This record gives sequence, C-alpha cells and structure tokens, in this order.
Amino acid sequence: MRVLGIDPGTATTGYAVVEDREGRLVLIAIGVISTPAKTPLPVRLQQIYADLRDIIVAHRPAASAVEELFFSRNARTAMAVGHARGVTLLALADAGLRIVEYTPMQIKQAVTGYGSADKYQVQQMVQRLLSLPDVPRPDDAADAAAVAICCLHRAKLDSL
Repeated sequence: MRVLGIDPGTATTGYAVVEDREGRLVLIAIGVISTPAKTPLPVRLQQIYADLRDIIVAHRPAASAVEELFFSRNARTAMAVGHARGVTLLALADAGLRIVEYTPMQIKQAVTGYGSADKYQVQQMVQRLLSLPDVPRPDDAADAAAVAICCLHRAKLDSL
C-alpha cells in the first residue's frame, strides 16, 4: 500500500510518499511545498493545490493521510493552517483518494509508541522505520513521513 502523508501549512506544506512492501516501509518521495511570504494568500493556496496534484499524479498513492489542525493560541496562525488544510483536502478529494486524518498525539503514538513524544523522538523513529541514513529535513517533510507511517500502521491494525 502506498500512502501520501501531508503536514499542511501555508508557508511550508510537508509531503511524503511511503509504501509498505511486505512489512518493510520504503520512502518513495519526500519534500516540501514552499510558498513565498509576500505572495497573496489565494495564490499561495493555488500553488499548494497545483503542487499536490502534481505529486499525486507522479506517485499514484492509494490513500492519503493529513495531520489534523492543532488549535494553538495564535488564531491567525490556526486560520492560515486551516486554509492550507482545506486546499489539501480538496486536492486529495479531487484525485479520488481515500483521506484519513490523525491528531498529533495519534501520529506520535503510532510512530514512537508514546503519544507525548517530542519532535526529536518522532524524527529519530521516522529515520529508523524508513532505514534512512539521516533524519529527513526539513521538519515539515519529516512530519509528513510520520503521518504516512501512522496511516500504514493504523491500516495494519484495522485489518486485524
């Protein structure tokens, strides 16, 4: 099963395509979609949508997983991330992908076994689970890989 994991954001949206090959997790693609800060919001959202569509066409995932919005004290930041999540969900739905959403705690639990793990612990486990020589960079890309891994782990549990 091949999953596209996404960590949405207006400035930087992380993505990772991870595949389960007979019980072994394989990283197919990883990166970020960056939008220039001075660009108007509608143009930034349009770029996120278009780039996600290109990633979907290039890697043909069977499913997608998106990190749920964690409401912070900064409502302005939460609104910007909400816009990026909306465009992300639209791109995935338009492509006909199955979409699942996970909270940060569910992702940490699935990747590290501990729902309160810190960012460093999650990144170290992403590196180990994907047999990578280094932790994926930037953080948004590593977070997207964690989302994809969470989806694959949860799919195995759900099938039992």
